[in-house]
Amino acid sequence: MENGIKRRVTQAVRIGSVVIGGGAPVVVQSMTNTDTVDVIGTAVQCAELARAGSELVRITVNTPEAAAAVPKIRDHLARMQVDVPLIGDFHYNGHRLLQEHPACAEALAKYRINPGNVGFGKKKDEQFAQMIELACRYDKPVRIGVNWGSLDQSLLARLMDENAKSPEPLDSVQMMRMAMVTSALESADKAVELGLGADKIILSCKVSGVQDLIAIYRELSNRSDYALHLGLTEAGMGSKGIVASTAAMGVVLQEGIGDTIRVSLTPEPGGKRTQEVIVAQEILQTMGLRAFTPMVTACPGCGRTTSTFFQELAQSIQEHVRGKMPEWRGQYDGVENLTLAVMGCIVNGPGESKHANIGISLPGTGEVPAAPVFEDGEKTVTLRGDNIAAEFTAIVDNYVARTYQRKNQSVS
Repeated sequence: MENGIKRRVTQAVRIGSVVIGGGAPVVVQSMTNTDTVDVIGTAVQCAELARAGSELVRITVNTPEAAAAVPKIRDHLARMQVDVPLIGDFHYNGHRLLQEHPACAEALAKYRINPGNVGFGKKKDEQFAQMIELACRYDKPVRIGVNWGSLDQSLLARLMDENAKSPEPLDSVQMMRMAMVTSALESADKAVELGLGADKIILSCKVSGVQDLIAIYRELSNRSDYALHLGLTEAGMGSKGIVASTAAMGVVLQEGIGDTIRVSLTPEPGGKRTQEVIVAQEILQTMGLRAFTPMVTACPGCGRTTSTFFQELAQSIQEHVRGKMPEWRGQYDGVENLTLAVMGCIVNGPGESKHANIGISLPGTGEVPAAPVFEDGEKTVTLRGDNIAAEFTAIVDNYVARTYQRKNQSVS
């Protein structure tokens, strides 16, 4: 139980060195937006996402050229010493690409199959079976990923006919939700019949609406014990995407539902793809489900804090600890649980600072130009002058070095 949240136990699925489900911590994943044929560009973005904290990275595999590029991307990542599992995102022609490019099938750690476009008409079952048989041959797990924008039309027509004959027919929204859950579960059952173990299957039902996601995943969780991938399919840009993803996933995560998450943000023009990884981590960390990096508590500011210095310091400290985490993670145990506070005036400043491992209470408008620093509830120093930011950063670094046990070093 994490922070009072009782996780629902699902099948454990191993993807390379990563375990999804089975009570394992919720896994963060992301997806590249490069042209997969661009081996260097895709490998570099995979590495950026992995270093930001994406524990799985999905790439588009849509053409023979993209399939041929996959093992080259894997090799380039190995040279960069990045060991992140790669997931192949297949639509329409995955059966053919995996069959014709065995090196691609081998290099990928997992396949994503969309039952709504794996094939059409008589070819649907045949092509779905081919992908499952290839997953069995190469011993790869699959995500059966239903998407409301590409629902299986034959299944939808069948369910609509049944609904029309029902004495209490469902409305259109209820029908869409039922169709998505039915598509996922029936596809999973077919995969098991074809020889794929339940411990090789992850399910997702991607929608764009918050209430739709909540209702669908509650139903999926009630009707199966497959590992579940959470996320809105098109969350949107900026604050809208962040708020929608947090509102939707926060509810189901609080109910113990979900084994891996992706926050599908539309990047701002020129923005970094890694933002969606940071948001996913912060959702899990603020809910107490996982800890990834020290996070800074900071006051919002008011008429007492007309200076922007506390805002600038909070931002620089957050950036500093994120930048240091790759180094700290390799050196110290538990440093991701460090708590920091940067406060802007005397009202809540000292109190909030005492609750953090390290906190600073900066002077507000008209206050004495002094900044007391607290470590584990005790005042240790008062900073003054023009060098407060550098001095406080040094205090943080020194605290980490003397407080957290170095890895592979026993306590004397």
